Amino acid sequence: MKIIGLAGWSGSGKTTLLTRVLPELKRRGLSVSTLKHAHHRFDIDTPGKDSYEHRAAGAQEVLVASANRWALMHELRGEDEWTLPQLLAKLSPVDLVIIEGFKSGHHPKLEVHRAANGKPPLYPGDRDICAIACDLEIPAAPLPVVHIDNIENIASLLIAHAIDPREIAALAGAR
Repeated sequence: MKIIGLAGWSGSGKTTLLTRVLPELKRRGLSVSTLKHAHHRFDIDTPGKDSYEHRAAGAQEVLVASANRWALMHELRGEDEWTLPQLLAKLSPVDLVIIEGFKSGHHPKLEVHRAANGKPPLYPGDRDICAIACDLEIPAAPLPVVHIDNIENIASLLIAHAIDPREIAALAGAR
């Protein structure tokens, strides 16, 4: 299993890019999972549903299963937020895991940048950014820059820069 991240400011189009590049990676024969970090309190369950009520009543974990899918919800209940390696260990083995978020994590990331967002690029301050997908040219960038609509090249960059998750600790130690 290898991992690669997408990083960028809110509104830069990370999720849109991810939904466009996933079919290309699948077309290339890769099994792909995603891991999304949410900065804010979030809920994937609906009040009134049995699984929500189980969690609200104090269950540490609730597993919901059907013939089509299963989902495991784990309540931290005051525990520290889990680290990226802890979360990756929960995933079933695949060829590639694309991490959306974890902007400050020490793993290779493709920066998603849009000029209309009005935010500065992240790459000058983040040595873990290995390439940039952007809607404009950045001639001075010391990294590969690909147009945000060039999905084939973006898929190739993601594959080329992905690492084994066991290398995260080494990257963090090098910083």
